[in-house]
Amino acid sequence: MTVHTPIETKSAQSLENKAAGADSAVAEAMGELQRAFAAFRETNDTRLAEIEGRLSADVVTEEKLARIDAALDTTRTRLDRLTLDGRRAPLDAGAPPRDAAATEHKAAFDLYVRAGESGGLKRLEEKALSAGSGPDGGYLVPATVEHEVLTRLARLSPIRGLATVRTISSGLYKRAVSVTEAAAGWVAEAAPRPQTDAPTLSELSFPAMELYAMPAATQTLLDDTVVDLDAWLADEVETTFAEQEGTAFVTGNGVSRPRGFLSYDTVANAAWVPGKLGFVATGAAGAFPAANPADVLFDLVYGLRAGYRQNAGFVMNRRLQSTIRKMKDADGNYLWQPPQGTDRAATLLGFPVTEAEAMPDTAANSLSLAFGDFRRGYLVVDRAGLRVLRDPYSAKPYVLFYTTKRVGGGVQDFDAIKLLKFA
Repeated sequence: MTVHTPIETKSAQSLENKAAGADSAVAEAMGELQRAFAAFRETNDTRLAEIEGRLSADVVTEEKLARIDAALDTTRTRLDRLTLDGRRAPLDAGAPPRDAAATEHKAAFDLYVRAGESGGLKRLEEKALSAGSGPDGGYLVPATVEHEVLTRLARLSPIRGLATVRTISSGLYKRAVSVTEAAAGWVAEAAPRPQTDAPTLSELSFPAMELYAMPAATQTLLDDTVVDLDAWLADEVETTFAEQEGTAFVTGNGVSRPRGFLSYDTVANAAWVPGKLGFVATGAAGAFPAANPADVLFDLVYGLRAGYRQNAGFVMNRRLQSTIRKMKDADGNYLWQPPQGTDRAATLLGFPVTEAEAMPDTAANSLSLAFGDFRRGYLVVDRAGLRVLRDPYSAKPYVLFYTTKRVGGGVQDFDAIKLLKFA
């Protein structure tokens, strides 16, 4: 008969209780979000009734609506964090399978991080003829750590989560795109086939720029063999990388960083040409039109071709989202709706909403709202290899880990993204 020790039983029970507690917290946050939106609708309806009856809303009602709106944002952020933590798998889950060489690399990297012993990593990278180490030094992290960092970035970095992501081995990715479509037509079975015009091709280049983070650790942490340093490193760099990427993919100018989609030339959507992003104007400088403000949202949606609308979504910051939450359609239904599940996004006109803080606030001529199929419209390129350089000297008694990755980005299909211009 097998006897289970109290330690094993306690450990299993602890894991079950932890999982149950996480599920309970997610369910509680989801309930709070639904209740907050119900209160928001009720208070906003009261505000609109006061405006209709007295031409202005009561100050107390406005303040109450602002508090509920802030609570909606807070609860949504909490729900996103709980959902992300619940999905976070062990470091090795889903990563490339380990062979003997990968196991040896991980052991050598662990020794380098803890004690600064780099002989094992040097020998391995020389054997592999690795080009991962740059002229300023550093060593490639194990594949499991790189995989985990990129997985977390896809969840934390708004545009990366929407865009197409390509991994490259060089510093530049090029792709050919067709500026004009090939001619085609119908002919009878026995009729001659006239020669058609060939499409005009253009080349787009996406260079990978260097992004860095520099987490610090105490020697006590490095000496503690129980601490998983791979997980620690991934935890430390994920937020820094995500914040920097999130800004660059939206507003980056392409100089030492990826090029954001808002940095490209724009043109009125009715006069759209390849190489520029089309926009729909609101008709009011820095604001929605006073009469029927939601109409411009419909214009934006239907300014995108049907083939792109199937997988399209909105991108905006939380302040603009707060304004749009108050809008209704002609039947009195709110255009913005909260997520219907922990794995769902809030929706606007039935399309998912992605919150990106790098999107600008509304101002005269601002491009504060984007709508499109970002999977087809925007490309992110990652150069394979995440590099770490150990620095025990610059910030004694702390040990710094100069961690770098190379990433680029830019628009790859200019017809797949449309912008709302507050002009």
